[in-house]
Amino acid sequence: MSRSRKHGKKGRPRQEELLKAFQRVDKPLKLQELFSLLGISKTQREWVEEMVESLVSQGRLIRMGRAFGLVKKMPMQMGTLEIQRSGVGFVIPEDKRHRDIFISRSALGGAWHGDKVLVTVLPRRRGKNPEGRIVRVVERFHSRIAVKIIRQLGHGTFFSRPVDPKLGFNVIIDQTGAVGQPSLADIVLVRPEAEIDGGTWSARLEEILGSEEDVRVQETLVKTGFAIPTTFSEGVLSEAGLLPETPQEKDLIGRQDLTKVSLVTIDGANARDFDDAVCVSRENSGWRLWVAIADVSHYVAPGSALDREAEERGNSYYFPASVEPMLPEKLSNGLCSLVPAQPRLAMVAEILFSFQGLPIEERFYPALIRSRARLTYDQVKRAILDSDQGEQERLEVHLPMLYQAEALARELLARREERGSLDFDLPEPEILIDICDHAKDVRPRPRHFGHQIIEEFMLAANEAVARFLEQREARFLFRNHPSPDLEKLESLFKLLRFTSIGSSLPEKRDAKGLQTLFSAAKGTEMEFLVNRLALRSMMQAGYSPVNEGHFGLASDCYCHFTSPIRRYADLVVHRALKAALSEEPPRTAGEKRLKNTAEHINAMERKAVEAEREIVKRLTILFLREKVGETYSGIISSLTDFGFWVELKEVMAEGMVRLSTLTDDYYIFLDKRHELLGERTGRSLRLGQEVRVRLVSADLSRLEVNLELEGS
Repeated sequence: MSRSRKHGKKGRPRQEELLKAFQRVDKPLKLQELFSLLGISKTQREWVEEMVESLVSQGRLIRMGRAFGLVKKMPMQMGTLEIQRSGVGFVIPEDKRHRDIFISRSALGGAWHGDKVLVTVLPRRRGKNPEGRIVRVVERFHSRIAVKIIRQLGHGTFFSRPVDPKLGFNVIIDQTGAVGQPSLADIVLVRPEAEIDGGTWSARLEEILGSEEDVRVQETLVKTGFAIPTTFSEGVLSEAGLLPETPQEKDLIGRQDLTKVSLVTIDGANARDFDDAVCVSRENSGWRLWVAIADVSHYVAPGSALDREAEERGNSYYFPASVEPMLPEKLSNGLCSLVPAQPRLAMVAEILFSFQGLPIEERFYPALIRSRARLTYDQVKRAILDSDQGEQERLEVHLPMLYQAEALARELLARREERGSLDFDLPEPEILIDICDHAKDVRPRPRHFGHQIIEEFMLAANEAVARFLEQREARFLFRNHPSPDLEKLESLFKLLRFTSIGSSLPEKRDAKGLQTLFSAAKGTEMEFLVNRLALRSMMQAGYSPVNEGHFGLASDCYCHFTSPIRRYADLVVHRALKAALSEEPPRTAGEKRLKNTAEHINAMERKAVEAEREIVKRLTILFLREKVGETYSGIISSLTDFGFWVELKEVMAEGMVRLSTLTDDYYIFLDKRHELLGERTGRSLRLGQEVRVRLVSADLSRLEVNLELEGS
């Protein structure tokens, strides 16, 4: 074989050939040894050196003095660094078979939170976890970071600190350029360039965001901190721009015409996308439910620029004052938004239920629909639940359908409860924003049976589609929820055995047993304790091509079908459904590809949840900064050996009472009893106990709310 054919185009070796050479000799190689082994000519050496450096940057080779070695042959692992608030970190290995690796502050090796790193495992252990030292940053997670201006050092030079408390270094801004001069305490975006010395980096100013009091400034820095995309590429926008404004004649081929069915959308007053419409009619044998979902898959082809972008994002990201959609506005707010009076393409789940709420007949098909109205949850509540005469007059044409919808939803809920479906019904915070873009209140988000109607219909459609696809042996993504952590669940039952509800404890530790437990605790002093500890025993739900059931819903087979505008998993399910309905060979993803997709969108879902939690926490702290010194009622929500957290009742917020502020006694932490006990006084502080506290501080830089027990 000629040298040219052996090394590919123009005789240049490929990366895989270099790696195979390292594997053959089974030892680290110097560049000269590599050249000799592969017969590299002088003209090719620069090319090979660049390729070796590329493999080093990818984390596949590592520099060992003057030689290079295979990372997978070394006692090293690749993973993502997660910094804790204490300053230590854990590397989450890419190989899921390995435990997380503890990293002390002195072993971070210049790595930042979120970085992809190489870590060498040390012989000692940190509890259950191995301990390691970071030897190389393979890829920075942050190319830009948000910082707060602390002081000016000179003309155009500023001292600042990252707003993310997990980024524990200082930043000197010495290049302001055409961006302008920031003011003291401004939040700005910078691009770090070089480490000046341990713990201090130089950076170039890229954007001045403004005051930290501004809700939109806080949202921007959270989006930056979590690397949430805020723009679409030209290629994606160009592809979206080629789509029509409304469905065309050719789009209607093979679709059922449902434009005469009285479908309506029911969402929150501030909803930003409308991807589901419903209708219920009463028949002799029961209720017929139509759930029509925007047919995003008709416009987003597999492998297209739109598809690749949607998969990369995984889901839309929602914030109090903005949204970063999974798809461009042309789709999310236009062509795929089920706005009233406009023709729209949809995938429909049509289900006939008995009067007992049991499915009798199920059909799935593509359709053309035209929503009759955009209703809100509160409108439905006022008209149907409160019998508000004014609202009933406004919704007169829809009232008969809405009454049937309520009746069906109550039966569906009753059937779910019978089989053991769980509903923790914990309040979610809602941020109210004033006209100056400042947080003016943090309160529980209202929830009533108006919300439940739509929730029951979406659950029923999701289950029906999952059953149909599983029966057809289709490849798609299930939404799984594993059984709870048995050890945590058993600890809860042991704790409750000697309480007021001890005699009501169920024998079984399944969903039905937990439901019985919730019923026994409801309305008693144990309700908070039971709900919180049961929730902590729950595993995280996620997507997988393998069906593992959904514990929380007590469902043997479940998927997400109802939100393809904002969740990529639903788009995958729509494609599988179309393939299953078609007589043509399916064009769905292969098993390995589907598994990789599931792992990626699970990670994106976790990122979205964490980002949304952080913005709520930031805006809550901004709101509370004006309330320092005030007293509140609260419930102890969690305990540790250094203090306890309290959920405030008057405002939807949580803060910490540190043991160092309790001067009446020395307290010991009884982990299994979820209790702090005074050694001298016998005073007890328990999970779920009501307390009165004073707000001491609300620290945005550390994301902390500090409280003191009143009178302590």
